Amino acid sequence: MTGEYSTAEGEGPGGPARTPKKPRSFWKELPILIGIALVLALLIKTFLVQAFSIPSDSMQNTLQQGDRVLVDKLTPWFGSEPERGEVVVFHDPDNWLAGEPVADPNAFQTFLSWIGLMPSAEEKDLIKRVVGVGGDTVECKGTGPLTVNGKALDERSYVYAGNTPCSVDDQGGQFKVKVPEGYIWVMGDHRQNSRDSRYNQADKHNGMVPVKDVVGRAIVIAWPVNRWDNLPVPDTFDQTGLNAQPAAAGLTAAPQGLALLGVVPVVLWRRRKQ
Repeated sequence: MTGEYSTAEGEGPGGPARTPKKPRSFWKELPILIGIALVLALLIKTFLVQAFSIPSDSMQNTLQQGDRVLVDKLTPWFGSEPERGEVVVFHDPDNWLAGEPVADPNAFQTFLSWIGLMPSAEEKDLIKRVVGVGGDTVECKGTGPLTVNGKALDERSYVYAGNTPCSVDDQGGQFKVKVPEGYIWVMGDHRQNSRDSRYNQADKHNGMVPVKDVVGRAIVIAWPVNRWDNLPVPDTFDQTGLNAQPAAAGLTAAPQGLALLGVVPVVLWRRRKQ
């Protein structure tokens, strides 16, 4: 009949219909998903945050041996430099870790460290509190208090209970130093159990840590869950006369928030498992 037409199954007036593609199976997509996850993990480690393990008691009671901290690596890309009171991770400036045991990770642990899913085990890094920045004069006499630019610091909120702010010895516990620009002076919170700037004044940097060797600021204790907490700058460093630089503080808010958001799912998962 004029004006009529017939179609085969699956065909229309415009020609053969497109056969819908079959979705990839889960097992075919899995390698792609793993690859994307690894790339994201590597990018986060390189530019945002990285996990580090606390190897000693030198930062007690702020940090305990075995704690895992997340370090902000983003703000240094925008020119932010370490400030007084911050807890920072830095590369060994001049063989400070000589004689210290170094972990020997297996291949799987090395891989996880490389992408930031495990704390770095091979890198020679240390963690201490920034006490002086470029231009500061830091001094210790007797048992303390520690002074910065002539101002005494009230360190009771973070110095290990029973320790004195200054150590009475002839190995470096008594000192007066002027911190050059581009360097920081660091000390552990466990003052009588920390081989920090005080006891490395004979090295090529006179005990100072080059800012270029700073990995970033430790912003949160991520593990174990029962010690989950942030690491704020103590109030003593806000007092007038220390020439603090509060303008850079706003830069750390974003990565700290990112770190906390990253930790929240872990905490919730752990609580559901208990």
